[in-house]
Amino acid sequence: MSHAPADALRQRHQGIRAELAARQLDALVVTSLPNVLYLTNFTGSTAVVVLTAAGLHFLTDFRYVTVMNEVRDTPYGCPDLELVTVDGSYDGALAKLLGSLKLGRVGFEGAHVTVSRHAWLADVLARERAGAAPSLIATEGLVERARLYKDEYEVRTLREAARRLSVVAEAVLGDVRAGRTEREMALAIDWRIRQGGFERSAFETIVASGPNGARPHARPGERMFSEGDVVVLDFGGVYDSYCVDLTRTVSVGRASGRAREVYDAVREAHDSAIRAVAPGRSRFDIDAAARRVLGERGLAEAFGHGTGHGLGIEIHEDPRIARRRPDADTRDENVAPGMVFTIEPGAYLPDWGGVRIEDDVLVTQSGVEVLTDVTTELLEV
Repeated sequence: MSHAPADALRQRHQGIRAELAARQLDALVVTSLPNVLYLTNFTGSTAVVVLTAAGLHFLTDFRYVTVMNEVRDTPYGCPDLELVTVDGSYDGALAKLLGSLKLGRVGFEGAHVTVSRHAWLADVLARERAGAAPSLIATEGLVERARLYKDEYEVRTLREAARRLSVVAEAVLGDVRAGRTEREMALAIDWRIRQGGFERSAFETIVASGPNGARPHARPGERMFSEGDVVVLDFGGVYDSYCVDLTRTVSVGRASGRAREVYDAVREAHDSAIRAVAPGRSRFDIDAAARRVLGERGLAEAFGHGTGHGLGIEIHEDPRIARRRPDADTRDENVAPGMVFTIEPGAYLPDWGGVRIEDDVLVTQSGVEVLTDVTTELLEV
């Protein structure tokens, strides 16, 4: 279980209910597990939530019934939860519940329900509730939009997670040495993440040395670190169900002039983007602040990904700090207090390597708070 206090869960429910009322929906069926977690603290593998104006129906099977009952009256128990035990098909149990609630318009998460699942559910409801079946209305990102703005519990959790990851990073930087392989280094990082109090690594740890650093998402292999290598280390952890993420790039032994040149450009881009973060600032402008620096240094073509991504229950969520896409991004989307995301510009040069520097930031009422705290000086180890 996650540990958001019951009052925080209640506030989240009220926010979603207000959105349902605005859309004239009587209920929302939540099937995305990250969204289920956000609304209930549930961290298991299978559950469905039906949120109505009057309560929250939680469908799960025998594996999790005891857990949900045990936490019901704790400080982080889900308020107004009605537990529905699934004995057989989840979709069958959902159809039975929806039919019994006598609802008119029921929202479902369009991005998380397949066409065949929707068709089956609509058909069953039509047959069992002849003439009185609820209409199933697709919604898009309704819970995800609420998750954009972290509440007090989430901010506390992410601050603590970032603090822990910073401690892990200080130790990790001391583990890099000539003769070690990428795979060995990745295993060492994962061990340190668990020792640092995290539930698990937030994603597959990236260790990319020498020419491998030119691939932003390189997988660690058997390449051995050697003198003069530039090594990209990208890792993160999950703490009380929330993800944090950090990247540092180091030199094995003395850095070459080229390595210092590229590193300094990326570091300046990183700092420029962080300075650009403020309430009301367009996410595209934050990205442009990093991209402008790299362009001035002749590295525009070496930076192909976005400057950052949101952090929270998932390692990649909104907001996306990236270039405007003329075909899709038709309006400015400004960052606001409570948003947490990465700043991670990079430069990737085929046959040479790459540099990336990443920190996690929180948008505050007056500006920005950098949550991670690890030197961004180029370390020669």
